[in-house]
Amino acid sequence: VIATGETHTVKEMLELAFDRLQLDWKKHVKIDQKYYRPTEVDLLMGDASKAKKELGWQPKVRFQELIAMMVDADLAAEKEKLDGTRKRG
Repeated sequence: VIATGETHTVKEMLELAFDRLQLDWKKHVKIDQKYYRPTEVDLLMGDASKAKKELGWQPKVRFQELIAMMVDADLAAEKEKLDGTRKRG
């Protein structure tokens, strides 16, 4: 992922990822305020204009799709590990 030109919160990412798993993120994530930024930035957004100009690259996957792809890939990797363990066991 280079940049989407969109901005999202960590909470939005958590909601999407845990919704994909049909779980309530609040039951599985502990928020520790020591990891908060001392001064919050109003807007953090990647700029892919250089990649577009020099490589002809542009985002094709929306944030929601990206999170679903990441969750699905992690699930597939864990399933593969479990299947390998079962075969050896």
